[in-house]
Amino acid sequence: MSNLLKDRLRPANSFAAVWAALAITAIAPVAVSAQTTLTAVMEAPLRSLDPVITTSYTVRNYGYMVYDTLLAEDAQGQVKPQMLEGWKVSEDGQTYTMTLRENLRWHDGLPVTAEDAVESIKRWIQLDKMGQIMTEFLTKMEVVDDRSFVMQFSFPTDIALRAMGKPSSLPLFVMPKEVARTPVSQAITSTVGSGPFRFVEKEYRPGVQAVFEKNPDYVPRNEPTSGLAGGKQVKVDRVRWVAMPDAMTGVNALRSGEIDVIDQVQLDLLPLLQNESDIVLNASTARGAQTEMRFNFLQPPFNNKQVRQAAMMALNQKPLMQAQVGNPEYFETCGAVFGCHSVFPSQAGSEAYFKGDAAGAKKLLEQAGYKGEPVVLLHPTDFLTSPVVPVIAQQLRNAGFTVNVEAMDWQTVQTRRTSKRPVQEGGWSIITTYSGLVDVSNPLSFMAVASNGDKAWFGWPDVPAIEKTRMEFARSSGESELGRLATDLQKHIMDEGVIVPLGEFKMVSAMRKNLNGFLQTPVPVFWNVEKR
Repeated sequence: MSNLLKDRLRPANSFAAVWAALAITAIAPVAVSAQTTLTAVMEAPLRSLDPVITTSYTVRNYGYMVYDTLLAEDAQGQVKPQMLEGWKVSEDGQTYTMTLRENLRWHDGLPVTAEDAVESIKRWIQLDKMGQIMTEFLTKMEVVDDRSFVMQFSFPTDIALRAMGKPSSLPLFVMPKEVARTPVSQAITSTVGSGPFRFVEKEYRPGVQAVFEKNPDYVPRNEPTSGLAGGKQVKVDRVRWVAMPDAMTGVNALRSGEIDVIDQVQLDLLPLLQNESDIVLNASTARGAQTEMRFNFLQPPFNNKQVRQAAMMALNQKPLMQAQVGNPEYFETCGAVFGCHSVFPSQAGSEAYFKGDAAGAKKLLEQAGYKGEPVVLLHPTDFLTSPVVPVIAQQLRNAGFTVNVEAMDWQTVQTRRTSKRPVQEGGWSIITTYSGLVDVSNPLSFMAVASNGDKAWFGWPDVPAIEKTRMEFARSSGESELGRLATDLQKHIMDEGVIVPLGEFKMVSAMRKNLNGFLQTPVPVFWNVEKR
């Protein structure tokens, strides 16, 4: 094995033992002569470097910095070639020939090949829900030459473009073939990509700091930037993501000029920034999100459908959103799983829920035979959904549930939610999270909708009717037919309590006025940004 390949596969430096000691010093600017550094506080600290095996948005954002994608959506939601020069479709609509553009190189200097792309697709489809559906229709995928590969399907379909071009959860990031062959049960350790930034591994402090530098060998597409597509022009030398001990510390650091951007401002702190002359607030509809609650279908009491329904009946969305967001200008309530104003805004099946009907919930709990089994509700104290958890707990208690709230940081929640064990053995009953509207609006790629048991997202619902309808959706076309199937999915999801929408909110970022060029994209990106 060559030294370059060994470097790709070697473990990243471990700073786990020292990160706490460096938590303060890592925030201090690194002295870099004559370079422009943009410093940002992101949604959550970066602690993982594998954007395939996690749905964490922070890791997804890292992926967009370091890697590139074969396809990308433009500002109008149209799929465009990115790493690809283009594609050709056979007359019968079943075969796609994909061709990479010339002069693509990895950060270590080796050329990007079609084999890299194919191996990356093979790893990604094992975990991505839309990729899994694509696999059902895929009959052949093989390399033609260094720059081309072929995908053949069992019937005419554009599923390859829709799946590989979607912007989130999980994007298809192309990796070197040696890295892409890492089993999905194992996290990759390489940070070699072909994207517009290179990861500065020696300055990485997990949970504290991540540093990226401009990739001087990156060749942008020769076209204007549009959404996540087009030419990715990097206009700063370095980008630093730093963690702050709490939201107020971040606000003060932005006001004093110690940092340049807060990617997601805690909404109750917005009044502190609204009158600052050197700061701009951006309430993004492109990055709007849905707060959600998820049941554990494997363990009592929520292995009982009536108990899940009783919990949804006990919930009242408005107090939850008031706790999380506060200002009604920034939130909206509705029972639409795929978004209040999406292409598929149906609220069918939600009529009895989200009104805070404690009496109705108590009655349903009696019918279900609930005997006071403890509900363990995980509380991520450093995460966006933290304020809603105590309100959920009280609303459930009002309906007769026995609720134990267990507080921990978001990283611990991410580990704990993988457990399928009983609550008495370190398991869980309810988790909260949020999903970008770009994810929830697609019935195929919205990971929380998949209901294929062990292959489903945490909570592991097993609802064959949902999987059957999703496959019909993947095979169908036409606005009315897709709308009908999306409504059927909405009804099934509400009936089973597969994912519980708690309301929608806008993301608000804050930045200093000496920055410009931030794109209105569903994912925070740092190309096109200038710092004066």
